[in-house]
Amino acid sequence: MIELGNYNTLKILRDTSVGLFVGDGDGNDVLLPNKYVPKSYNIGDDIEIFCYLDYEERPVATTLKPYIVRNTFELLRVVEVNAYGAFMDWGLEKHLLVPFSEQRHKMLEGQWYVVFCYLDEVSFRLVASNKLDKFVDNEELTVKPLDEVAIIVTRLTDLGWEVIINNKHKGLVYTNEVFKEMAVGDRSKAYVKNIRPDNKIDISLQPIGLKSLEPAAQKIYEELLAQGGYLKLHDKSDPEDIKTELQMSKKMFKKGIGTLYRERKISIKEDGIYLVQSEE
Repeated sequence: MIELGNYNTLKILRDTSVGLFVGDGDGNDVLLPNKYVPKSYNIGDDIEIFCYLDYEERPVATTLKPYIVRNTFELLRVVEVNAYGAFMDWGLEKHLLVPFSEQRHKMLEGQWYVVFCYLDEVSFRLVASNKLDKFVDNEELTVKPLDEVAIIVTRLTDLGWEVIINNKHKGLVYTNEVFKEMAVGDRSKAYVKNIRPDNKIDISLQPIGLKSLEPAAQKIYEELLAQGGYLKLHDKSDPEDIKTELQMSKKMFKKGIGTLYRERKISIKEDGIYLVQSEE
C-alpha cells in the first residue's frame, strides 16, 4: 500500500518518458516525475519518496522533503488566501490547503500558524487544520508524571503556553514557570510535572525534583567557566537577574549552587559565586 501524505520506500519498476514508476509489492504504483529522478538508479532499486496529490488531484511521488507529514503538527506560513481557504508553504510545489472551516481564526497571508495535516475522508485530499484540539486526546494518556516528552508550543493563554505533547496530548506550561523566551512553533524536550484528575497535564521545561539538581548545577558550572570563574549572582540575588543570566528560577539556582558548594566546586561570597576547582 502506498500511503498518501507520508514517506514510502518503493521499488523502481520502469522508466518512461515522463519519469519513473515506483511501486509496492501489491501492484500499486505512482509516477516519480523526471525532475525528481536520481542521477543514477537501477530498475528494482528501492527508493524513498513522499506521496501527495498533484494539481489535478492525482497521486504523485517526489523526493522533496515536506515540512509536515500526515497526522503531525508543524508551524507553517500562509502564502495565499483565496475563496477556498488559506494555502500554506509545506516545501512542495502544490501548497497545503487549510479550509475556512478548519481555521480557529481567519488566517492571514504571511503569518505563521501551527497546523495538523490529515487526510480528509470525504474529498480524499491532504488538508490542514488550525483547530488543534480536534486532533489531541487526553482521555487515554500515554504519559505519566516525571516522564520526559517532546513538545511543540501552540499558543499563549492567560495561564501560560499551551503545548502538544508527543504529537498526542495537550498540556500547559504556566507563565510563572517559564524562564526563557518562548514562541509559537518552538519544539523542545520537557517533563510531565502533574496530571490532574480531569487528565489535564502540567508541563515543566526543566527536569522535576531530584533530577533537576544535576542539570542546574551543570548549567551554572558551565556559565562560570565561560565567564572566567565568576558570576555576579548569589542566594540573595533578585529572581529576575537570575532568570536573565541563566534562564532558570531562583529556586533552581539555589539548588544548583548548593550542589556545587557541596562538591567544593564554588565559593559563595557577598558579591557573587567563584569557581574554586578548575575543570580537569
